Amino acid sequence: MGRQRKRVVTGEAAPPPRKDEKPSAFHRKDKKKKVNIGKMFINISIGLCIFSLIWFFYAIYMRSSLAKRVVTLHPSPHVLDANSTDAKVSPERFWGSYRPQVYFGMKTRSPRSIVTGMMWMRQFSDLDMNLRHTCEQGDRLQGYGWLMHDGLTFGIQEIRDNDFTLTTEFVKRMGGDHGGDWTWRVTAKQHSSAPQAPVISLMFYAAADAQGSLQAHVEERNRLASITGFSEELGNFKITFRKPVTGELSSAKYATYNYLQTVSPGLEKLTDIVKYSLNRRFVYSPPSGEKRHYIGVDTYKPPHHQNQQKPDPRKESDFVVYQVTVQTPFQIEVLFESGSFHDRPNQLVGSIMTQELEKRKAEFDAKFEKTFGLEKKGFSQAYIKFGKAALSNMLGGMGYFFGQSVVQSVYNEYPLLYPEGALFTAVPSRSFFPRGFLWDEGFHQLLLSKWEPQVTREVIAHWIDLMNMEGWIPREQILGDEARSKVPTEFIVQRNENANPPTLFLALQELIEQLSSNPDKAASQPTLPFLRRLFPRLKTWYEWYNTTQTGPLPNSYRWRGRDKDTNLFLNPKTLTSGLDDYPRASHPSADERHIDLHCWMALSSGIMAKVAQLLGEPHEDYQLSHKVLSDNNLLSELHWSEQHRAFSDFGNHTEDVSLQREKVYIPPGQPRHQFPVARLVRSVRRAPKAQYVNALGYVSLFPFLLQILQPDSPKLEHIFRDMRDSNKLWTPYGLRSLSKSDPLYMKRNTEHDAPYWRGPIWININYLAVRALHYYSHTEGPYQEKAAVLYEELRTNIINNVYRQYVEAGYIWEQYNDSTGRGQGSHPFTGWSSLTLLMMAEQY
Repeated sequence: MGRQRKRVVTGEAAPPPRKDEKPSAFHRKDKKKKVNIGKMFINISIGLCIFSLIWFFYAIYMRSSLAKRVVTLHPSPHVLDANSTDAKVSPERFWGSYRPQVYFGMKTRSPRSIVTGMMWMRQFSDLDMNLRHTCEQGDRLQGYGWLMHDGLTFGIQEIRDNDFTLTTEFVKRMGGDHGGDWTWRVTAKQHSSAPQAPVISLMFYAAADAQGSLQAHVEERNRLASITGFSEELGNFKITFRKPVTGELSSAKYATYNYLQTVSPGLEKLTDIVKYSLNRRFVYSPPSGEKRHYIGVDTYKPPHHQNQQKPDPRKESDFVVYQVTVQTPFQIEVLFESGSFHDRPNQLVGSIMTQELEKRKAEFDAKFEKTFGLEKKGFSQAYIKFGKAALSNMLGGMGYFFGQSVVQSVYNEYPLLYPEGALFTAVPSRSFFPRGFLWDEGFHQLLLSKWEPQVTREVIAHWIDLMNMEGWIPREQILGDEARSKVPTEFIVQRNENANPPTLFLALQELIEQLSSNPDKAASQPTLPFLRRLFPRLKTWYEWYNTTQTGPLPNSYRWRGRDKDTNLFLNPKTLTSGLDDYPRASHPSADERHIDLHCWMALSSGIMAKVAQLLGEPHEDYQLSHKVLSDNNLLSELHWSEQHRAFSDFGNHTEDVSLQREKVYIPPGQPRHQFPVARLVRSVRRAPKAQYVNALGYVSLFPFLLQILQPDSPKLEHIFRDMRDSNKLWTPYGLRSLSKSDPLYMKRNTEHDAPYWRGPIWININYLAVRALHYYSHTEGPYQEKAAVLYEELRTNIINNVYRQYVEAGYIWEQYNDSTGRGQGSHPFTGWSSLTLLMMAEQY
């Protein structure tokens, strides 16, 4: 029989199921479905948790990995061998005046060198303390700098203090395994206007920098006769202090002597240690004259507050000072002898030293004329002497630094220490910028490559070897505590998104041209193997610019690192461009396009193509980039302003800005001093909009400066007209940095921030202008004749003014006043301002 159908009675409850009765198939499916959904949700939740954990740890790993990139060096082999600066590999360059931050001092090209130097002070002066050691603008010297220096074997420097002049000379002699011997000679003469002969204390010293040992040898109670020492780089050595004489062949003069033997925690402390060891208890008693108390080194007594500080964690090193106090005129010699120089024919002192110096001077003069040909060009001996000083100060300003930069990326909460590294580089200014600057160095090497290409190859290699795995090079190199002590805190940390103009490509261009024009010349032959070792890092450096500094449109570029606090700056600075406060878009944004960076990249891509071709490497991509970036139509499309008839930056900009004193409300009856001082803040009277920036100046000239414009470009006519207009860029002393008719011409950027690139004349850009005019005047085109006229005028104006200021003020300067031609800014500034010599020689 079939299954009996259940009878359902309306209104009656269904009978409860029997215990042994199974649920219907429908209920079973429903329950199973609910279980499956629950399990699915649990599984999804677990999966999401696992995924989140994986993502969390991956994000941590990636952030950690990205954070490490900024301090991870480039993986390719170094351009320089690890021992390239050792005494056995490069004995002639081992010792040198590689301490540009002191008036006179020498060290070796090694990380922990024994350092030597000189301090001095005038006795019985109105000032209790006038100790001179590190180059300081506040010392107000009448002038100092190298008159002759070949960068290798000798140097002659003149230091003009208030009423006396010190002439410092050194000469080196090769021998042994540790860089040979050297001798210093210091000659002191009073100025003819001085009412009486000054009494001067010279303090010669040697200091170990965390390695090596020094031992003082005293005779005649307190005269330090010599120092003996030992270090890994130098082996055994001896420094002998000869007694002062009135001249090379005369007898000793009356002098009193002091010495100090102590320890120092760091080279940046040497001046303070001497200051805190000075005592007035000593008596100067010449045979004919009154007895007077003078200041001499005694026992070092640190100030109380130093004793209360935490102990310095650095290893203390030996520090020995020899003080001789004597009346002008006099001459003193200090002799360094290497313990491994066994077959020394005689001591490098007295007439022997004089003979060596005369020989080196004659060789220097001959090489200088052969290299620069100023006599042949008809320059007077006074101008030639100035030209020699320009070159010598660049060579004498070479420094060897070792230490760690302080760096940071967006992935680091706090700054990190970069790996230790060495840098052999020229410096812009011994007093104000005694360290390496990336964009300055390309200009420095334009001059030095003419004198000694090997120096340029070494310097470029040192800079490129400091590159990290991303291709970034810290743009300001502050290596070691001594260098760091001269830098304001806000400038110490280097950020890896920030670039600097890649001017090293200018120096590479010069090396390539030397090789191409004279491939058989011995000085040029090492260039090809040098480029081969350089190329892997050079590619990464070039790619880094194309990755990190790209602009909003294809083939456009934008400097990173502009000042972000737009409220405080009349126009937020762009330090990374090298042109600091030069007016850019008033309101920084990611929409900016910078014409100067575009031109730097056009130049760089062309040089990359040449390097790749020379090495037989693929060069087509670089050639294509160069062709695209140099395309004059693209340049005009991105950067030509028809309104201003000039090349311009583009960005979010308004002209209607000014600095105004902010209003601070002070309730009636309240004392003023309890409220904050009213600051100067920016007032924006008209909202910014996307447009070309109206500034006319150096940035507008870059397509011309870097010779990217075609010789027949009609844009040259506008550029030449603006350059020659005295209401815009032209002055009798050179081209001013910003048009005289510009709204921001000579305007302060903040209350305490004077105009810098807003009018004054800068020699590096003027050099590029003269160089470009020379190129266009020698290239067929409709503006060839106009370029030739401008070339002669501008070159003559610059040379005459820089020379005149050097004669009048005793210095080559950082910049020159566009109204008077007077030197201003830091001094001596014998970095890129020394390019005046190349203009004199007409070598571009």
